[in-house]
Amino acid sequence: MEGDLNQKLLTEGEEDVKFRQKLWRELKKMWIVAGPAIFTRFSTFGVTIISQAFIGHIGPTELAAYSLSLTVLLRFGNGVLLGMASALETLCGQAYGAKQYHMLGIYLQRSWIVLFVTGLCLLPLYIFATPLLIALGQDEEIAAVAGYIGRFFVFVVLSFIVSFTCQMFLQAQSKNMIIAYLAAFSIGIHIFLSWLLIVKLKYGLAGAMVSTVLAYWIPNIGQLLFVTCGGCKDTWKGFTMLAFKDLLPVVKLSLSSGAMLCLELWYNTILVLLTGNMQNAEIAIDALAICLNINGWEMMISLGFLAAASVRVSNELGRGSSKGAKFSIVTTTLTSLCIGSVLFVIFLFLRERLAYIFTESKEVASAVADLSPLLACSILLNSVQPVLSGVAVGAGWQSIVAWVNIASYYLIGIPIGVVLGYIVGMGVKGVWVGMLVGTSVQTLILVIITWKTDWDRQVVLARSRVNKWFVPESRETNSNQENGA
Repeated sequence: MEGDLNQKLLTEGEEDVKFRQKLWRELKKMWIVAGPAIFTRFSTFGVTIISQAFIGHIGPTELAAYSLSLTVLLRFGNGVLLGMASALETLCGQAYGAKQYHMLGIYLQRSWIVLFVTGLCLLPLYIFATPLLIALGQDEEIAAVAGYIGRFFVFVVLSFIVSFTCQMFLQAQSKNMIIAYLAAFSIGIHIFLSWLLIVKLKYGLAGAMVSTVLAYWIPNIGQLLFVTCGGCKDTWKGFTMLAFKDLLPVVKLSLSSGAMLCLELWYNTILVLLTGNMQNAEIAIDALAICLNINGWEMMISLGFLAAASVRVSNELGRGSSKGAKFSIVTTTLTSLCIGSVLFVIFLFLRERLAYIFTESKEVASAVADLSPLLACSILLNSVQPVLSGVAVGAGWQSIVAWVNIASYYLIGIPIGVVLGYIVGMGVKGVWVGMLVGTSVQTLILVIITWKTDWDRQVVLARSRVNKWFVPESRETNSNQENGA
């Protein structure tokens, strides 16, 4: 009896040790992706904040025009291209897990083609920004300056094509430390050039925009050199005409991915527009802008975990491990939720003290204090919802999530926000409650989908996708040789 008990305790102890080792390995794999991804997103977000800070010292018209261009024009292009590029996360992640390493380079080139054509279609928005903004009812003087900024944003939009695709290509291989190093170098150069061109040499808005464009392109040049000059020997085999083969399935997956992300980004824009039509709109918009700015910084953490969830799930599915995929989902979700819970408590108790970082107005600070509980709840939801979106990207469910977003945000969240904000008279709080309800419904649906999913079947689907678009390495080598000839 005593021997059986000792054997049982010994077995349980070994299982506990094995679980801790498994958890530690998974956490290391997760943070290898999440850590650099969070830092990179903070740095990229910081580029626009630094530009905004320097332009604010040029003049109020320039600041208003830059804010308008950033919110209406650049965010739109960013959302479309980032969403479409996330198809590459699915394809590269699953191919890497299946050890079809040479396919990653082909997928990268296919994504370049799709995104370049999409980018060309977006360019008229930036070239003809002034008449477009005037047609939308904006002040003509601000619209004229915004049109000038929009022409610089053409180069920023084109930079997204390289930036997003190379990041996802490298993340799939857990080689994204190079992205973080380049982002840190770029933001340092941006601060120096902004000071030199605006403060010292007095080049004004042109200097600010030249520095901004360079800040976006410097990391791209570094990433391209790293990818093509030996940093990815197994996954980059050179340029190939096979990139033009099987483009239609990539286009379909890219469109689904773009719709999924854009529906989320446009949701926040609509909330700001709804708030702008209320009484005391200036205070309401200022308070909401402060809260959304804080929420935006916190979202950089969540988007880092989105990248980690996408990479880990796609790698495990490509490898053929349904248990590994499920364990990755639980580990990443709980880690993100723990961080979100700590931030929830912090922002719940800071209240109006948050506002004085951005404003000296007591009215705005009071409005921010009133919104703080909703901000804290948003932060808590943000710690789960993006992770589940990352799981969807890793598994290739973008089209499903796009429909979930339509139902949650546009059929539930916005109507509730309008009713509470305008009819019930809750104002900006009512609009934000509507946003929270929409996000909560979306999160709940994604939890149910993830929980109910047959992950063994997802492995089969991932293998089917990988094998369907597989090109033997010998064919790729021949194609490269033909190109060289």
